[in-house]
Amino acid sequence: MTDRQSPPTAHTRPEGVSDATVDATGKLSEALETVERARGHLYAFHQLMGHADLLAGEAADLLHEAGHEEIAERLLDEIIGRNIAEGRWTFQLVEEFDDGYWAGFREFEKRVRDELVAGRRHLFEAEMKEARRTPGRRRHEARPAEGQ
Repeated sequence: MTDRQSPPTAHTRPEGVSDATVDATGKLSEALETVERARGHLYAFHQLMGHADLLAGEAADLLHEAGHEEIAERLLDEIIGRNIAEGRWTFQLVEEFDDGYWAGFREFEKRVRDELVAGRRHLFEAEMKEARRTPGRRRHEARPAEGQ
């Protein structure tokens, strides 16, 4: 049976690690979490722009059907399929971001955790949880029951 009142080793500070190191690695992890959120927005942008291009295509078809051939052709020539950045559609921006900045940041953050805190994640938050929970009280356990 697991002691649910003690945090797991994965969420406890290794021997000799200072408060300043936990604070610094926590701040770096928070920065990475912000990059993760930005990545989600980038993917949302990618999907929204693709959807907008398809809708513009439908609008071109409807303009043709309504007898506005010249406007429909201008829409096809000027807007539909247009790059959103020099030489790039959004999928290319997503790939460049993922392969470059995002991958590099994730690798760096993991290396720092490996070097400074034995690879442990969320130490700052785990210590905050320990400081804020009420030991022994239901729904304030340090960890889930076994098998959960």
